[in-house]
Amino acid sequence: MLLFVLVFLTVYGLMHALVFWGMHPLLASHPLLPSLVWFWMGLMIGSPVVVRLLDRSGHGAAARGLAWVSYCWMGLLFIAFCLFAVMAGWHLLALLINRLLPALPLLTLHRPAGAALVLLATLTAGLYGVYEATDLRIEEVKLYSDKLPPGRERLRIAQISDLHLGLLHRGETLAPVLAELQRLQPDLLIATGDIVDAQMGHLAPLSELWRRIDPPLGKYAVTGNHEYYAGLDQSLDFLQRSGFTVLRNEGVTLNQIVTLVGVDDPTAGHRPQEAQLLEHYRQGRFTILLKHRPLIDKKAAGLFDLQLSGHAHRGQIFPFNLLTAVKYPLQNGLYDLPGGGWLYTSRGTGSWGPPMRVLSPPEITLFEIVKKKGSEAGIKR
Repeated sequence: MLLFVLVFLTVYGLMHALVFWGMHPLLASHPLLPSLVWFWMGLMIGSPVVVRLLDRSGHGAAARGLAWVSYCWMGLLFIAFCLFAVMAGWHLLALLINRLLPALPLLTLHRPAGAALVLLATLTAGLYGVYEATDLRIEEVKLYSDKLPPGRERLRIAQISDLHLGLLHRGETLAPVLAELQRLQPDLLIATGDIVDAQMGHLAPLSELWRRIDPPLGKYAVTGNHEYYAGLDQSLDFLQRSGFTVLRNEGVTLNQIVTLVGVDDPTAGHRPQEAQLLEHYRQGRFTILLKHRPLIDKKAAGLFDLQLSGHAHRGQIFPFNLLTAVKYPLQNGLYDLPGGGWLYTSRGTGSWGPPMRVLSPPEITLFEIVKKKGSEAGIKR
């Protein structure tokens, strides 16, 4: 944990340094502004750690107030960093051209006007990101299968993921999600991890809200990495009190209609044998693999019909989707898999860290599994 904190502070500090470099043309004209900005940045670099320490020591109100400030700043810093990184790249290119062709003027953007433009764009994108984080979308996916039992023409499944309920996100975040679920009336609700993200004292009142959602086939969940960060026993207790059955490297067949197989997140310290689990619960029913991270186990190819995942948030704030795509190339929506079956990766129903989303709105996914007729195939709409 100490190594993680040191790496985080180093990387976060370097990001602040680049943003300070980009802002400096605007600050240099006033003798105190550079020092004041560095003082503020120093406070913000350490604030995520202070938030955690305050939260764990029982100072919830102070932790939440500081979290809103520091995580909103973090979102703005991420956006500014990306824009100033482009400026820095152009500045280095301009310096190279100027050295090769000294007669040409230095074509740099590292000037007061350029810095002001970047900061204006950052503020605009950040304000939009706060709005988009509340712009909950319903993504509807229709899939055809010949594995539904006789007399069952369709099955409606809702997926939520990555709500990150905790210090920042509480009843005001959960209420619109529950309202949509009540409107959609799915047969089955599935949560693919990272539902919680804090000390459990913040979440006790939310269990009662969750119990108002009672689909005919139940509510099922798997662990994500943040269930472990928040404390596994506490997280499982909250999910169970909320009416979820947590599948931990196990499966269940619901009313002879659909089979669910859920695996723990590898943060647990071991990697489950997905292929063996799927073989064990293989009964010819439509089989859904619940797995927090959108990674495919090649050994499990053809042993499930649909894998439901989350975790990557599609980067949450553009252009970080380009980075998350390196490790999770299948990070957004429906994918046909080699060997048969589909993977669906949710963008997530909440947000982590900064309460912002840019070009990655939150979602509830509604799957309609329809009995296959003729040559019908899976489609997304």
